Amino acid sequence: GGWIHTVSNGILENGEILFDKGKIISVGYSLDVSPKAEIIDAGKMHVFPGLISAGSTLGLQEVGAVRATKDYAEVGQINPNVRANVSYNPDSELIPISRSNGILMALSVPRSGLISGTSSLMILDGWTWEDATLKHPVGLHLFWPSMNIPKQKPGRQKEKKDKDSRLKSIQKIDDLIQESRAYAQLKATGSPSFKHDLRLEGMLPVISGEIPVFIHANEVRQIEAAVFWAERQKIKMVLVGGKDSWRVTELLKNRDIPVVYTQTHSTPQRRFEQYDQPFITPLQLFEAGIKFCISNSESTFQTPHIRNLPYYAAKAASYGLPWDEALRSITLSTAEILGADERVGSLETGKDATLFISDGDILDVRAQVTT
Repeated sequence: GGWIHTVSNGILENGEILFDKGKIISVGYSLDVSPKAEIIDAGKMHVFPGLISAGSTLGLQEVGAVRATKDYAEVGQINPNVRANVSYNPDSELIPISRSNGILMALSVPRSGLISGTSSLMILDGWTWEDATLKHPVGLHLFWPSMNIPKQKPGRQKEKKDKDSRLKSIQKIDDLIQESRAYAQLKATGSPSFKHDLRLEGMLPVISGEIPVFIHANEVRQIEAAVFWAERQKIKMVLVGGKDSWRVTELLKNRDIPVVYTQTHSTPQRRFEQYDQPFITPLQLFEAGIKFCISNSESTFQTPHIRNLPYYAAKAASYGLPWDEALRSITLSTAEILGADERVGSLETGKDATLFISDGDILDVRAQVTT
């Protein structure tokens, strides 16, 4: 019963989903069901695939004001060896709160320095971190240095120094990539001089092309610098943040770079921009043909509020993004960008039965998740 929002194949009114042992067997009408099957009547309600948050510190942080409950940062600027899932706390009080509004999966992201480590896609249900890990590693996270030059104070020569600090940060990343490639070659030859290095080992999936680099950048100069850097290093890139992505749609489209847009609920970047620029950016990305998904704000302060994810998509929908695209941007599009679309993101035969029932459209703030 109810409206089944498959995401990939439209909406089935008064349809049926048959699933067993956590996998969807079939979706459609008048399905062949065993007499022993348990029947859940969705009545006039709505069935959705589990929503996916594409970036937070869920499971790595509990109380922002209590340092002992924060486990998303490591010492040092470069930590490609850090894994998010091993620090994930399945007993976090924030997990059932997120799940209560349909967010059934979340990308847990370490956050510190230039290269913070590898993220893990977690199912928000499970007794241990091993149970909860849907996919690891998803990607390496790189926080692109600011490209802004602070205004000079009278009588001071600061510009050259500030420019140098930006170049130094980028040079650090370049050196690490070069070192990792040399390390991979040495490892492949089985040379007796080879010494195992945990940090460089964490870079191997990136340089082999197994996983992308999620580059966190918002300002237009950051985005352009990051795109040209990834092209020069022949590395797969996903842009995270993307507040100014509407200014460089052609660049992103030509390079086939997906965007995890996290700025829907924010103020404009510049004084002269339209008040609704953050709301209409998803529509502009959609019209430009760029693969994108919508996520909650990247701020660690926002982790307790990732339950509001559907309303980020709803805001974009109310400013022009088609409704079905808005729903897709927090389900299947997210799964595609995170490389998990074979298992989750839509209601299709063979995929995981990760779904929920709500008494209304999940993009409507009045809707309540019932099951």
